[in-house]
Amino acid sequence: MDSALARFPEFSFADCKLRCIRADDIEQVYAGLSDPRVIAHYGVSYSSLAATREQMLWYEQLLADEGGIWWALADNDDVLIGACGFNDWHHEYRRIDMGYWLLPDYWRRGLLQQALPCILRHALRVMGVHRIHLDIEPENVASWRLAEKLGFSREGTLRDVEYKDGRYLSLHQYSLLASDQAALALLAN
Repeated sequence: MDSALARFPEFSFADCKLRCIRADDIEQVYAGLSDPRVIAHYGVSYSSLAATREQMLWYEQLLADEGGIWWALADNDDVLIGACGFNDWHHEYRRIDMGYWLLPDYWRRGLLQQALPCILRHALRVMGVHRIHLDIEPENVASWRLAEKLGFSREGTLRDVEYKDGRYLSLHQYSLLASDQAALALLAN
């Protein structure tokens, strides 16, 4: 684990930076993953700070097991305001799933539109991933518009594939392939 953190890739851009998620970020992670506006379209939520430790361990375990990597999206004061990254890495098939969330006070500022190309380039260039997959609920218009701006292709919709809060959810399926024009453009930067 320590060697993974020693080489953890960090990225900076205009208003924020991407860095390793640290143990002292737990209160901010809890703030996000307990906020009804964030978890309305997110698959994980926590009802207490203590329960959020499970998420913090998950971030660490991803690195340790080489199953993925998640970054803290931190403001200029180094306070976590969201997270983004990859999980369910299938090394043999060179495919991975991507996810992200952001505290509502930071919505509609274009922060994820700045941050996600950094991690997409990392996945394609450094991790050698060929396929990046996203699941997005149809009602989460801002998220699927962001995916499409980044060059992801909607492949279809899995109808009633999950059950959450007493109702079935459908999920739009998005992908970005290393051979897609958008990915090639990312790699050219």
